[in-house]
Amino acid sequence: MPSERTEAQVRPGVEADLDALTAIYNHYVRETAITFDTAIFTPEERRPWLLSHPEDGPHRLMVATDAESQEILGYATSSPYRPKPAYATSVETSVYVAPDSARGGAGGHRGIGTLLYRALFDALAGQDVHRAYAGIAQPNEASTRLHERFGFAHVGTYREVGRKFGRYWDVAWYEKPL
Repeated sequence: MPSERTEAQVRPGVEADLDALTAIYNHYVRETAITFDTAIFTPEERRPWLLSHPEDGPHRLMVATDAESQEILGYATSSPYRPKPAYATSVETSVYVAPDSARGGAGGHRGIGTLLYRALFDALAGQDVHRAYAGIAQPNEASTRLHERFGFAHVGTYREVGRKFGRYWDVAWYEKPL
């Protein structure tokens, strides 16, 4: 029986991806507490974010696309953990999957987060990065499972640290040695 699942490929993000990446992120801003941003962005407002992730170095943007249609299925980033110089060898990682690609949605794509993180951590392997951190707004079992599969360990939870949609949210913090 032929598989309905299409192949995906991962590549560095480029400026031409900006509209699609912004649309994916805005979905999570509008609909979820996964991000604590509360107002949607225009692509122009997101351009500095995209440009802060070059094709080399510790701060990367990896994009998953459908191998046939080239539709963007999601993205993963490694960003500065904090701005002070002593934090330079630490990164904060994130994964955002297009809503219709998550958990085998309408597009039939599964494992996009895994594919993206594999490519991201492969890209970081030769970099001067000592630790990766991820903050996961709770509850988010899928993200917790993804991070644990990649060797992240829970190091603590900030209780009621963010307010969105009229309620407070906890953020569990995870750490991975690199």
